[in-house]
Amino acid sequence: MEKLTKRKGSWSETKGKLKQKFAMLRDSDLLLVEGKQDELLGRLQIKLGKTKEEIYKLISEL
Repeated sequence: MEKLTKRKGSWSETKGKLKQKFAMLRDSDLLLVEGKQDELLGRLQIKLGKTKEEIYKLISEL
């Protein structure tokens, strides 16, 4: 899960870009709580219908 938290820029910036790209995502879907990254990943998998690898790739390309 380090791939989500170690990417360039802040999580706020990443969250904003994800919300622009996927209008159905809400702040609660993108809540990143320390130690709970797996929950975030699970929410994104359900909402977007993508695998973990696809989500990592999508975020790295933002």
